[in-house]
Amino acid sequence: QVQLVESGGGLVQSGGSLRLACTASGFTLGYYTIGWFREAPGKGREGVSCIVSSGESTNYADSVKGRFTISRDNAKNTVYLQMNSLKPEDTAVYYCAAIFGRTVVFGCGSEHEYNYWGQGTQVTVSS
Repeated sequence: QVQLVESGGGLVQSGGSLRLACTASGFTLGYYTIGWFREAPGKGREGVSCIVSSGESTNYADSVKGRFTISRDNAKNTVYLQMNSLKPEDTAVYYCAAIFGRTVVFGCGSEHEYNYWGQGTQVTVSS
């Protein structure tokens, strides 16, 4: 069964850090571009960051550039999102998603392009 599972969310104070993990089962994550998306209450889902299968190319939303870092360990079938200098506006449910063979040079693309999704993990940043 194809599955993505996010972990690492929680409650943190403004300025703090969290590292999210997205672990795949039932398929080889190393063949897929992985995107991180987030959805805040009352807002639509937005792309945060993405990384190609090799890890050589990444992309970030302007709102997180310089604060978030995406990386992957294909041997562990896992993609990470290191989030530093967190702000209250980063509060959201964070989802990872997989798409086969997509470039990220021009952005992470629409959520509708992604084939597999995790269940999400809550990140809450207090002021």
